[in-house]
Amino acid sequence: MRILYVASEATPFIATGGLADVAGSLPRAIRSKQHACRVVVPLYSSIKPELREKMQFVCSFYVPLGWRNQYCGVFESNYNGVKYYFLDNEYYFKRDGGIYGFYDDAERFAFFSKAVCEMIQYVDFDPEILHCNDWQTAMTPVYLNLFYRHLDKYKNIKTVFTIHNIQYQGKYGMEIATDVLGLPYYAAPTMLYDGCLNMMKAAIEVCDYVTTVSPTYAKEITDPWFAHGLDRLLRANQHKLMGILNGIDTQSYNPGADPALYANYGPETIDRKYVNKTELQKTMGLKQDKDTMLVGVVTRFVAHKGIDLIQYIYEELMKRELQVVALGSGDYIFESFFQEMQAKYPGKTAVRIGFIPDLARKIYAGADCFLMPSKSEPCGLAQMVSLRYGTLPIVRETGGLKDSITDMGLSLEGNGFTFKTYNAHDMLGAIDRAAGLYYNREVWPKAVQKAMTCDFSWDRSAGEYIDMYHRILGELGG
Repeated sequence: MRILYVASEATPFIATGGLADVAGSLPRAIRSKQHACRVVVPLYSSIKPELREKMQFVCSFYVPLGWRNQYCGVFESNYNGVKYYFLDNEYYFKRDGGIYGFYDDAERFAFFSKAVCEMIQYVDFDPEILHCNDWQTAMTPVYLNLFYRHLDKYKNIKTVFTIHNIQYQGKYGMEIATDVLGLPYYAAPTMLYDGCLNMMKAAIEVCDYVTTVSPTYAKEITDPWFAHGLDRLLRANQHKLMGILNGIDTQSYNPGADPALYANYGPETIDRKYVNKTELQKTMGLKQDKDTMLVGVVTRFVAHKGIDLIQYIYEELMKRELQVVALGSGDYIFESFFQEMQAKYPGKTAVRIGFIPDLARKIYAGADCFLMPSKSEPCGLAQMVSLRYGTLPIVRETGGLKDSITDMGLSLEGNGFTFKTYNAHDMLGAIDRAAGLYYNREVWPKAVQKAMTCDFSWDRSAGEYIDMYHRILGELGG
């Protein structure tokens, strides 16, 4: 099969979140199963110079978008055996201040989506499947159906649309449909939803398959509580909706070789994990004590990540024999809360504001437990990474957290600690159960070893995607 993976970001070139990890890992896993898979992303000016230097110019063309006819250059680069295409237009993508959040994001990513369709005429790759991701690429299947299906090269292309986070849908006023997006008037019903233009809605309606990043999330988003208004549409399209749990890059997240760690270790050398713990305690200004349970938090400091639950019971938590180390940024009220707790409980609480990848890895390795009390979590990667580093997750049963973590109970059959309701004291109960197991010195090392042997590699997930691609192409039943 030939798959073109369309994304607005991909590691190692440009990354702001989990989508980049998926776009940087899944295509490689698909290729390892003897299928052709290439990736296309915008050529942002913020891509590191050392990566840009390895890119080669392929071709250029002009993209018709409404009344505009915009230049697009195509560059390519190989990384880990995967060919990446980069679409260049300096007006849209040479900007300071990140890659999202600009006043003309609708036009920027409409251009990218249309340019992906145009590019297929000019490169030496004829995809059978276009796999698009989130609202920034949602217009690709729309443009494909409206403007390209009559051409021989496009007639049989199938489309997949993956929802990584349904909260962000590409919603705008209908007034941009013709002038900005270049859509004919007859396309309005496809774009219209709840009184506005909704790009994600359009992609869901026109694509051949809709996927999400975990089976539980695929069910949740048919419920109004999780769907941010799209539940009616998704219930109507359940026949083509499925969830496939993401994986992680086990080469990158490897405690046996991770250069960010104070000491490398594996399932048979978990004593060296405690070197990471005491060094992390020293770095963060915590009391150095390998015997005190250390709880790690690496997340965005926003309400839907469950930070309000942590805030509600924090004073009670500090009465326990444990420490907390937190890394993240987000809402000012939560940043201030953690800083206040650090000042109030020196030696027991430490926080760093910001996104510091090396420190995040040190926390994965140095903590004993990893807290993720999310209100919603489409998939989550941090819980899988923490398991890889032998740090047991404490999670709420939602989305991918429910699909990847099962409660250990008293039998050690699971791989973490879970709670169901969005309730601070239910979370505290899960933390207490984790502490009860942690202070059982005979049992805890076995739990750590078991955690490190959990398989969340992309190999399993890639197999599920490939089966889905076969079904779309009519090569499998179902």
